[in-house]
Amino acid sequence: MPRYDYRILNVFTQARGTFTGNPLCVVERAQGLDEARMQALALQFNLSETTFILPSERASARVRIFTPAYEMPFAGHPTLGTAHVCRALGLGGDRLTLELPAGIIPVSAAGERWTLQAQEPTWRELQEPRLALAAMLGLESEDIGERPLWVSVGTEQLIVPLTSEAAVRRIRVRGDLLAHMQSAQGHAQVYVFAPAGTGLLARFFFPVGNAVLEDPATGSATANLGGWCLATGRTLPCEFEITQGEHIGRPSSLRLRVDAERRIFVSGEVLELGRGSVNL
Repeated sequence: MPRYDYRILNVFTQARGTFTGNPLCVVERAQGLDEARMQALALQFNLSETTFILPSERASARVRIFTPAYEMPFAGHPTLGTAHVCRALGLGGDRLTLELPAGIIPVSAAGERWTLQAQEPTWRELQEPRLALAAMLGLESEDIGERPLWVSVGTEQLIVPLTSEAAVRRIRVRGDLLAHMQSAQGHAQVYVFAPAGTGLLARFFFPVGNAVLEDPATGSATANLGGWCLATGRTLPCEFEITQGEHIGRPSSLRLRVDAERRIFVSGEVLELGRGSVNL
């Protein structure tokens, strides 16, 4: 029976805490696994994402990213965590590139802190009225900030500014209403943020069946927030330290930077927790 080695990591850890950040499984050398088995393994591990490292003729490695239910063209914490494993496997050093379905993503490291450069963003206006958006979030219309947008640097998500940190904390998402606000890719995903101290407080929600789940750290949405900054004419360069995940017991730290050339960078620390293997 073929053996496949994997690693368990946490990405976007806070102060390198063992049980902070967003968990990830990375299957090291996935040649020989077809798409059905990749999807089955992602469901078996049942983390938000599992990635599979494959050879590439265009980059340091080719990477496929699966949730327990479907494949993703791009996701932030899987990109950074997989880059960490690629370096450990000798597929690249502190600078490497990953070939994802969304495109070639440059990734670099300073020690255990990794940074990705996102693809150029696209955006479109939200068609639903503010009252409908507020109702979906369990908020009042005055809690919604200026110009919520659908933004994509590879995975389209609804980016919603709120007017206060308190509004972020009191969100109660209605899954039945969230299900009607779907991305161009057919997924309902909403990211909310507001100023908090010297940085931002953010939360990210998505439905699974009849439940609404909250993500501890969402690198793709952080990159999409960079796209929102560009779409709304934010003064450049700009940089934010973002806190996420505290409401579900997985505090996480992410950094967003949009430079004067309109390039979007997302950074965070990666911590390896363990290794194992499966026989298939």
